[in-house]
Amino acid sequence: MSKATLTTVFIAFLLTSSGAKPNGKNKKPKQAVPAIECDMRAGKISLSEFIVKCPANCRETKEKVYGTGVFASISSICNAAIHSGVITNSGGKVIVMKMAGQAIYKGSLANGVRSLSLPNWRESFSVSVGKPKQGVTYPSTLVFVPSRPTTVKTGEPKDLPYSTVSPVTEAPEAEPSSTAAPPTTTHVTIPITTSAKPRATVHKVREAGVHRSETSVAIRRQPHASSASAPAPEEHKPPSETSHTRGFSAQGHDLTARVPELMSQGDPNCKVDIAFLMDGSWSIGKRRFKIQKDFLVDVSQVINVGVAGPMMGIIQYGDDPVTEFSLKQFSSSKDLKPAISKIVQKGGLSNVGKALSYINQHFFSDANGNRGGAPNVAVVLVDGWPTDKVEEASRLARESGINIFFVTIEGPDENEKQNVVETNFVDKAVCRTNGFFSLPIKSWFALRKAVQPLVKQVCDTDRLVCSKTCLNANDIAFVIDGSSSVGTGNFRTVLQFVANVTQEFEISDTDTRVGIVQYTYEQRLEFAFGQHNNKADLLNAIKRINYWSGGTSTGAAITFAADQLFSKSKPNKRKIMIVITDGRSYDDVRAPALAVHRKGVIAYSIGIAWAAQDELEYIATDPDRDHSFFVDEFDNLYKYVSKIIHNICNEFNSQPRN
Repeated sequence: MSKATLTTVFIAFLLTSSGAKPNGKNKKPKQAVPAIECDMRAGKISLSEFIVKCPANCRETKEKVYGTGVFASISSICNAAIHSGVITNSGGKVIVMKMAGQAIYKGSLANGVRSLSLPNWRESFSVSVGKPKQGVTYPSTLVFVPSRPTTVKTGEPKDLPYSTVSPVTEAPEAEPSSTAAPPTTTHVTIPITTSAKPRATVHKVREAGVHRSETSVAIRRQPHASSASAPAPEEHKPPSETSHTRGFSAQGHDLTARVPELMSQGDPNCKVDIAFLMDGSWSIGKRRFKIQKDFLVDVSQVINVGVAGPMMGIIQYGDDPVTEFSLKQFSSSKDLKPAISKIVQKGGLSNVGKALSYINQHFFSDANGNRGGAPNVAVVLVDGWPTDKVEEASRLARESGINIFFVTIEGPDENEKQNVVETNFVDKAVCRTNGFFSLPIKSWFALRKAVQPLVKQVCDTDRLVCSKTCLNANDIAFVIDGSSSVGTGNFRTVLQFVANVTQEFEISDTDTRVGIVQYTYEQRLEFAFGQHNNKADLLNAIKRINYWSGGTSTGAAITFAADQLFSKSKPNKRKIMIVITDGRSYDDVRAPALAVHRKGVIAYSIGIAWAAQDELEYIATDPDRDHSFFVDEFDNLYKYVSKIIHNICNEFNSQPRN
């Protein structure tokens, strides 16, 4: 063996024995991710930040979730992650960040998971995609809080326009004595009490405005140093295990100050997902492009960005649109300021129509941070006028639930109007031509004066009429069996069921509309879509329906509903039919059901007692397991209220944005 060969062998031996790699770099250790069960609550883990792996099919377990964006610590981690779009029902890795408790958690429905509202809890958490940043290693094992005994309480939701009867439910941890968890089912009983206050809807916040979040102020408040009577801090315990379950000592001092504010919560009165389309065309020039960036910086600071409030992304358009950053990229106004300042002008034409098509098809997606329960808003800044047509692109965007605002600066003068590609382009693009969705600015130097008015308008969620959720985008027809076998008492129970389902939707001429057909051998239109345009009137109209009595011709009733109701349905509404029957039909149901299916109607069938299973399956949209239900007696109808709402919303949320 030669000397060179011996040298090579010796060097290889040294490298092998020392564990070094040929390139001199050690392999980065792989992050160990502990697995948890679907029902694991964030409050049971005594770490402020950690990573876990959720199993598949957690959504089917229906573990409770409280809040939207920011969740109460009694929520299931995995279901909160599905609700937020961080993972799908197939499971996956999730990063959990703890934060201070909130005074209120608002419920919503997103990605097939319905979260509940909660008035107060001592600790919160947020979830994000389970990809640790470079250099960050999370604990490979979890530290659990010792179990505490649970108490049994009864919960009754308030503000329903019917009296309610709720089952006894188990509290989701040791609950504050004055706060019971919302019950899982609600059985509504007629008569309607018209004096009751309507329940708050899931996608609307309380009042519009640009107020700073009071929650973030409370987090920074420290306990009074001179309070001798206040208990000593329990620093060795996680926030969820302090002896003060409501987050305050006996003297009223805020003990949540011990929880670090790991993520900006933002202004909860302005929970919207906003895309700003900034003009990067060459016609704007470098100086005015800088003014535009300064304007967006000012907006980002005033609007108070955070996970429980507004989230903001920016698209720059010219010849083609480019995403500068998505909705989920920055979670605080502080982080947005330098990011906006670094944006470089792209140049090109002012192709606004192409940019609107882009946001509709690509930007407002779960992957980019779209939250589902928050209204989508697109604010278009344009210098002069667009160089392409906007009408068709904006129409499709509005029908997808995007609220379009236009901020036009220095519009065309008389000599330039002949160059405008599409006259009255603002009126053709905005969500409604009432002046609310457009801000004409005469000069670039006056742009900053529009900051406060614009923020006030985009935060006014009650007026964001183009927002679409599963609860405000439907025409729902109830087709009710009024045959002799039903009987007066059972018919009233059916109306209770109809009222319970209707109660969950947002009712108006621009939101969900409801129509009802009662049938025997014949059919009777009780009321049409849009005849009752607020919830109180609609519920009273349901109460006043009189029992008819007669035979059972379900097939003819379906055809009648198609002619009298769905023929007058709005083009951008989802058409839903719910057929309720207690027996076999005297006529054929298969052909009428197939006809409405072909017209895009989503059909649900609910059979009671002697209903024929084969007919229920013919009526129902495929798959039958999601659209066809059976109960052995009328009094059990209430059990399917939440299931039908869940399925309607699950289908809506699974549809592509475009």
